[in-house]
Amino acid sequence: MPRPRSAVPSSTSSASPEAGGAPLGPVRPGPDAEAALSPLTVEVRTGFWDTRRAVNARTSVPQGPGLLESAGNLHNLRVVAGAAEGEFQGAYPFVDSDVYKWLEAASWQLAQEGPGADGPLAADVERIVSLVADAQQPDGYLNTWFQLLKGGERYRDLRWGHELYCAGHLIQAAVAHHRSTGRTELLDVAVKFADHIDSVFGLPGSGKEIDGIDGHPEVETALVELYRETGERRYLDLAGYFVDRFGHGLLGGEAYCQDRVPLRAATDVEGHAVRQLYLLAAATDLATETGDAGLRAATERLWAAMTATKTHVTGGLGAHHDEEDFGDPYELPNERAYCETCAAIASIQWSWRMALLTGEARYSDLIERTLYNGFLAGISLDGERWLYVNPLQVRDGHTDPGGDQSARRTRWFRCACCPPNAMRLLASLEHYLASGDAGGLQIHQYVTGRYAGDLGGTPVAVSAETDYPWQGTIGLTVEESPADRPWTLSLRIPQWCGEYRIRCGDETYDQTDAPVTDGWLRLERTWAPGDRIVLELGLEPRLTAADPRVDAVRGCVAIERGPLVYCLEQVDHPGGGLDDIVLDTTRPLAVKHRPDLLGGVTTVVAAGHRRRIPDAGWWPYRSAEGDAPTAGEALELTAIPYYAWANREDGSMRVWLPTS
Repeated sequence: MPRPRSAVPSSTSSASPEAGGAPLGPVRPGPDAEAALSPLTVEVRTGFWDTRRAVNARTSVPQGPGLLESAGNLHNLRVVAGAAEGEFQGAYPFVDSDVYKWLEAASWQLAQEGPGADGPLAADVERIVSLVADAQQPDGYLNTWFQLLKGGERYRDLRWGHELYCAGHLIQAAVAHHRSTGRTELLDVAVKFADHIDSVFGLPGSGKEIDGIDGHPEVETALVELYRETGERRYLDLAGYFVDRFGHGLLGGEAYCQDRVPLRAATDVEGHAVRQLYLLAAATDLATETGDAGLRAATERLWAAMTATKTHVTGGLGAHHDEEDFGDPYELPNERAYCETCAAIASIQWSWRMALLTGEARYSDLIERTLYNGFLAGISLDGERWLYVNPLQVRDGHTDPGGDQSARRTRWFRCACCPPNAMRLLASLEHYLASGDAGGLQIHQYVTGRYAGDLGGTPVAVSAETDYPWQGTIGLTVEESPADRPWTLSLRIPQWCGEYRIRCGDETYDQTDAPVTDGWLRLERTWAPGDRIVLELGLEPRLTAADPRVDAVRGCVAIERGPLVYCLEQVDHPGGGLDDIVLDTTRPLAVKHRPDLLGGVTTVVAAGHRRRIPDAGWWPYRSAEGDAPTAGEALELTAIPYYAWANREDGSMRVWLPTS
């Protein structure tokens, strides 16, 4: 059944991507969605995230086509399209998805350049979109692995084949391309593929050929967004079918691929972390669009279980290298922490959907922690090298195996899922920072820029100036406001923040005068342009201890300041390694800003020492009643933000520091 042509403008449409006032961005709840909040687009002007996004725009994204060329991804599409000859290049059936993730990143980047962008990036996008369209088969199917290596065989290896996973990333790229440029060439490809999938997959008795699900969720959340973009209800229904078929043994009943128990009945996250998170993002999208109370309850329950028992202090997720999975409750290792960069990205995507659905600030608390730590650590400061995994410790004398799971930054990966994934998040980051509702504007993340929305068609706008996360002062100025009615400016007070002050005009309040409700400081009044608000968040460095059930870090603390988790690197502590270092918790922590270090960072200076270990001979174990290690020479410890580690020389690193 073809979609109504009126649902999508023609490829030559001159309509603005934001026509009708709908914001750009990866998540756009529909007009009948039961979401508490609606996402807004924030203009990020200067400061921390502007710098990181500039590196992404200037270096990471432009390098994408060359890296995809050298890895063979584009070659495969050319062969399938009949524009070249040769064999499949690459090790995995999902290499097409790297192309689609890059296209999504580039499309969001084009939105920054404005309508009619015609520079080198636009040319690369147009060329690769054309290649994808040429590679698509007449009935809509597209997967170069199966078209080149498997003789055109389809959907015979759903557990490992990733055909629907790749389709999901194609759909998300197409939605981004359409929202950013107004063009439909890639959206036409995505719709054709989605229609093909809908013609093949369905429940027994539906007349469809296959009752099945993909071993790697992704198509589900993409189908919801395609429904939002086109208005075609079949895509929403298809997403719901896929989500509800997990847990019924279609993939062998394994926890690895979320097939052990139906999502609605699950009590904990399990299995492959990225797969679980993408599935939960889709369930949240469905709950948002349909009002399904069962799905909403399940997502809230599973998010709470994940954060309480399976989340590292960095926001990282995934305890096991083997199967890239969550592990057991409170199983949060350090040197063997997996914390895949893609898992951090998926966590941010899911938590944003939960924030919009519920209106609760805790979801944006986790987004902030993950953005500044578990996610950003995966990208080098120069935007050219990457970490697939993000351990919390690298030991003295570490022998690195190289490859994708290296603790050393890598130019590209054999399984290159993380780099283009990180590119697309950074390129679309302005859509994860603020929201609006009928009563006002909510600021989730603090940047220097402009937060704008509307109240019943009347514009509201607030500009912000801040040096966050290095400084805790956020200055806000009302730029636009209705003159005839009050509205609420809601500021998220981070979970880690123990003290704050707010100044509105000539009046100053602290936490006793201006209480926080569910993480929000709500300021309601009839605002006028020029009204000034100053929020001051206390950024005193602090020592953090884990739940005592986390065996790996018992007797240790982590250093934090504001949203940043800190670590020690060997390069800052000459004269020995880090394994013997002990932190002196009786001495105060000091702060020192270093504009010369790692692009400009605020360090935390602490006191400590290296242990003197008694000589135990050839056997490293001793009687518990024997001589204990003693304190050696005092040391000044320099802690840097975790996101900036592995940007200098190779060496040891640790987040959790022993205290005895």
